[in-house]
Amino acid sequence: MTLDASASVELTYSPVQIAHRERQRATTVQVTPPLNMPLQTLMTRINDDVLRPLTEEGVLSGLYRVIPRGSADKLSQTWDALSFNLILAVVITYLLMAALFQSFGYPLVILFSVPLAAFGGFLGLSVMNQFSYQPLDILTMLGFFILVGTVVNNAILIVHQSLNHIRADQMPAREAIREATKNRIRPIFMSVLTSVFGMMPLILFPGEGSELYRGIGSVVVGGLLISTIFTLVLVPALFSLFLDVKTGLARLIWGTPGEPAQESSTGD
Repeated sequence: MTLDASASVELTYSPVQIAHRERQRATTVQVTPPLNMPLQTLMTRINDDVLRPLTEEGVLSGLYRVIPRGSADKLSQTWDALSFNLILAVVITYLLMAALFQSFGYPLVILFSVPLAAFGGFLGLSVMNQFSYQPLDILTMLGFFILVGTVVNNAILIVHQSLNHIRADQMPAREAIREATKNRIRPIFMSVLTSVFGMMPLILFPGEGSELYRGIGSVVVGGLLISTIFTLVLVPALFSLFLDVKTGLARLIWGTPGEPAQESSTGD
């Protein structure tokens, strides 16, 4: 008996071999983005325009799964690691300042400058993209780590000098904050301007490999400028509000005016 007597034969296309991953049949689809498109943008478009409609229609359900591999998988792992490390950097900075100031409240006032620096970093990167395309890549993300340890210095100068005036000179809180801001505005501008002008060659001067560090420079310069402007205005106001709340709570609980807890002095 021949085969066509018991079954119908139809010619069709099929893979040369059936690949398996973890004992499951798998097919690899390789997607190469254009040179001017970041990998994160490509992954967002694939998820929103391809995978999500197929999932909602029930095509990708049951035994069918889509697992990113290669650069996309490494990008997700790197992004998760950077997010965790950025949070860890903020926590370590807070704990270090809490140990130096011997208070859990003052570091919160100082850390208020970190979101302002992050806003300035994104703003600086946006301005850079108006002249030359610069994606938010891994090297650019390192600029935000640099900002966490840099922008808090200005707020530390204001808070520490204010506490010195309150304790050593017996000044009222608001007068001490005004005097500390007046005294520290010069060293703050000196440190910020030296850092900004030191980073400007990374942004302005073209050359081999400049595209690798242009993102870090734009993030650091934007973060320093924006955080400095807002720190000189918002941090003294927030610190004054914090001292008023602390004094009010002390009067409410103990019936006595609250004073900042004594702490070891640090160098300027």
